[in-house]
Amino acid sequence: MGRFIAKCVVSSIVIVPLLMWFTEATFWGALLAAVALCVISYFLGDLWILPASNNTIATLTDAALALAWFWVVADYADWSLSSAELLTLVIAVAVIEAVFHRMIATGGRKYAAN
Repeated sequence: MGRFIAKCVVSSIVIVPLLMWFTEATFWGALLAAVALCVISYFLGDLWILPASNNTIATLTDAALALAWFWVVADYADWSLSSAELLTLVIAVAVIEAVFHRMIATGGRKYAAN
């Protein structure tokens, strides 16, 4: 449960400000979108794909999921999200996920000391 909460907090700290900057999203709308993505990517990417493959595959899957998620949410919420802004969000998510997957693989020992 601690890893899930850590993932949601770190992801939200990065995603929420970006969504609010790039779109007309309110804080709560951006937070809801970020937490929903976190829940989906945790169960799909971290608990299912990562154990069956490797960090690269799981990170690419999470990036593709983020692309689809933010595209659909922006359309549904009528947020103006350009391709460059969407790509920026996807890259940010991919970086967060790659680090998080490494943290999971090392049991958090490497990152707990820093």
